Amino acid sequence: MPANLTPEYREAERIFREARSDDERLRALQEMLRTIPKHKGTDKMQADIKRRIAKIRQAREKKSGKKGFSYKVPKEGAGQVVLVGTPNVGKSHLLSSLTNAEPEIAPYPFTTHIPFPGMMPFEDIKIQLVDLPPFSPEHTENWLPEMVRAADAVMFVLDLAGFPLQDMEFILNLLDRVKLELVREPDPSLPFNIVQKRVLLVCNKIDRPGSPGNFEVLKEFYGDRFDMIAVSASEGTGLEDLRRAVFDMLHVIRIYPKEPGKHMDRGEPYSIPEGSNLLDFAKTVHKDFLDMKYARLWGPSAKFDGQTINRDQVLQDGDIVELHL
Repeated sequence: MPANLTPEYREAERIFREARSDDERLRALQEMLRTIPKHKGTDKMQADIKRRIAKIRQAREKKSGKKGFSYKVPKEGAGQVVLVGTPNVGKSHLLSSLTNAEPEIAPYPFTTHIPFPGMMPFEDIKIQLVDLPPFSPEHTENWLPEMVRAADAVMFVLDLAGFPLQDMEFILNLLDRVKLELVREPDPSLPFNIVQKRVLLVCNKIDRPGSPGNFEVLKEFYGDRFDMIAVSASEGTGLEDLRRAVFDMLHVIRIYPKEPGKHMDRGEPYSIPEGSNLLDFAKTVHKDFLDMKYARLWGPSAKFDGQTINRDQVLQDGDIVELHL
């Protein structure tokens, strides 16, 4: 039986052949496995790809000396946002100020050794923030880019009282070498092996002498490229605006479920990506609702309260949906 390989598969195969690192090979193999046609004619090819993926993962575990250990943090809440930065820019202090987490905070470098998560409340939802060990010219953990790659978005924390332009260039160049780009909005036309993540520049220590001037310089250099906000973790300046900016960066909407026959109660909403339709929401609630008979809608998207809608109805933030099986 012919394999009938797709152009997407062949492109991934080309990237695999040209890859220079295990990370690049692994991503290419995963894309090959995703795009290969699934039928009997490709069974052996699929098995070979899976074998190669397993071999690379085993080699990485052996090299790290931590068999089976993973630095991945399971996602919770409306989205996962990682905090990146150089040593002593105030990432852990920000995490402590925005969440109930209690990371170790000290005035010396490398206080954070492993990912440290916390849940940041915003209105009626929570967003997961993950403080990462620092990116540093002296030592950067080789798994840090993968943590950034796996996250939904990035808070790039800069020290306005230090050398923010220098820190910016160092981390951007480091991520660029592993085909990871921080952007205001991702470009969907890029090849799969170049990953783009939305980023917010969080310019910390605005309360320090000289910091307002450094913030203006940053805006001059990067204001057209990135969204940025000035805060002070120690004084609490700008933290409420930061919560809103992080929520906006995630591009999610909040949908409130309503039980049939009961009064509307804006309890805990479901968070789903912007542009999602009714069927996307139904899948998020429970797979049984994929067979729903109909649904009713209240809120910003509704033409009138209790409107009956079809499966491809695009939802908006704040909509209330009643699903009927």
